[in-house]
Amino acid sequence: MAKVIAIANQKGGVGKTTTAINLAASLAVLEYRTLLVDADPQANSTTGNGFDLRNIQLSLYDCMVNETPVNQVVLETETPNLFLLPSHLDLVGAEIELINQPNREHVLRKALEAEQNNYDFIIIDCSPSLGLITVNSLSAADSVIIPVQCEYFALEGLGKLLNTIKIVQTRINSELKIEGILMTMYDGRLRLSNQVVEEIKNHFSELVFNTILHRNTRLGEAPSFGKPVLLYDAESTGAVNYLNLAKEILQKNNMTKIKNEDKIFEK
Repeated sequence: MAKVIAIANQKGGVGKTTTAINLAASLAVLEYRTLLVDADPQANSTTGNGFDLRNIQLSLYDCMVNETPVNQVVLETETPNLFLLPSHLDLVGAEIELINQPNREHVLRKALEAEQNNYDFIIIDCSPSLGLITVNSLSAADSVIIPVQCEYFALEGLGKLLNTIKIVQTRINSELKIEGILMTMYDGRLRLSNQVVEEIKNHFSELVFNTILHRNTRLGEAPSFGKPVLLYDAESTGAVNYLNLAKEILQKNNMTKIKNEDKIFEK
């Protein structure tokens, strides 16, 4: 049975899609069969894995609106063990087309049910909004990772997202948990970055991942080559950070046997 993790934050530019692409690739490289669901109409997780949108004939839109089975839409990526349920600009119209549908918040959950036993992980890249597609993603997920940028406005909007998660937990998906808050775009040379990390950890303590994602040029370059950073530059800081994040998630879910002294306590 796959563990379904949504990557969500309605604030743009926090590293949400970068995290979705590279966490999914890292889990796949660690030999966990992983499905990356691109639930963002901007389709950056799709292009970031080397697919040209002009060649995408079926997408998540077809699964949600036309009830096309997921296994007819899934694409195999260049990364071994990593599969993609692509997005398309058409997904923008799905919110309007689903509005009068009964159980409209559970459409994605229903679509993914048949694939639960085919994967170890399903990672959902949510759109930077709190609309119906994001609510569908949270409804389908077991847990949610919240990327937060190490900058002055880091806490802005985080309260609103946590509120939305509470509403989803109360009304739609009582099993939804917060997998963790992930600090991104960290620059250890800046006092501000360190202050933000300290503030977030003081506020949310155990909810914050030990792994912190550092600013890294290779992470920014990789999508233009249509590759996760692990395939672009496996020795880069970005690649190491995301592998550490994948290992921390495996440890957190008791899915790997690692001695205590080898566990990741990155600062």
